[in-house]
Amino acid sequence: MPTRRAFLASGVGIVIPSAWHRYADPATEFEVLRLTDPAHSCQLPAYYNHVLARRGGFLVYASDETGTPQACRMDLHNGESRQLTEAAHLDAASIAMPPDEHSVCYFDGPALHQTMLGNQRTRPVYEVSEGWERCPGLSVAEDGTALAGENRNGESRLRVIGLQKGGARTVTECPFILSHPQARPKRAQILYRQADEALWLVNSDGAQNRKLGLAAGRIGPARWSPDGHTVLYLNFPDDPTQLHTIREFSPDQNTDKLVARTSQFAHFGCNTNTSVFVGASQNRAAPYILILLRLTRRELSLCEHRASNPASVAPIFSADSQQIFFESDRDGKPAIYRIHVEKLVEETEPES
Repeated sequence: MPTRRAFLASGVGIVIPSAWHRYADPATEFEVLRLTDPAHSCQLPAYYNHVLARRGGFLVYASDETGTPQACRMDLHNGESRQLTEAAHLDAASIAMPPDEHSVCYFDGPALHQTMLGNQRTRPVYEVSEGWERCPGLSVAEDGTALAGENRNGESRLRVIGLQKGGARTVTECPFILSHPQARPKRAQILYRQADEALWLVNSDGAQNRKLGLAAGRIGPARWSPDGHTVLYLNFPDDPTQLHTIREFSPDQNTDKLVARTSQFAHFGCNTNTSVFVGASQNRAAPYILILLRLTRRELSLCEHRASNPASVAPIFSADSQQIFFESDRDGKPAIYRIHVEKLVEETEPES
């Protein structure tokens, strides 16, 4: 009898059959759906990137099921995926959809490419200049421009890249390796990191580049609230006996406040109106995916993630807040999982 693998080939447009597997979580009995085959490595892109269709129809992710890591599009109605790229050196974390959801952008080595979802046609957009190297992170702003960093000799520059014409300009330069730039929703500003030491905010024209006054301790994952009013981030206290906390910084008021203490979240996400958070705990005795209600600051365990690296789990909400997606290598190689939470979390209207 032919195996599932026998039906697969390599190349753009190849269909990868559904590998969905449902199971009841042994700790909570919630139903979990494993979306990809853990015999192959499948990864979610960076947690701040747009990878889930707003109306829930599909997911873009990276998979090496056809031989090498490539961007794929999964139909969330039937589980079938289609290979989108033939990259030589795909950066899985860099996969991102522009707001119109008609294409995906990604780095293949030093080159930025754009692939149309409809016909899988790919075109080069930009290439990092000789003598420079990419910094970690790529994101796409509301206006369709891409944001990336480049470094040379320990210094770096923040670049805005036009997806239509491919031109690039430098927004600001800094004496350290910047990473993970994210455009502020509804504002002409860009957030970027200085490792786990600091977050910086700069206007899109390069003016008012400033270090944010965050709480003491290491900075974990950070993201804009969907409305762009605040930066939400995990704070890791220098004292390892203290709890990890979700905090919120308002650039307009220049204030930082506690949102909630957590059961040692290593990564987190939020729903559209930031009323509910989802986290991946690094507690070895309780390696759970949990939701945390902002109003009551109470947590509820959804399922075990059992990932070897809890920070890689990076759970995210769907736009309507009814589903949570996460990554784990609990069953072998990294795979993508989904759990429904419509009985626990109120539905939200996706951002337009």
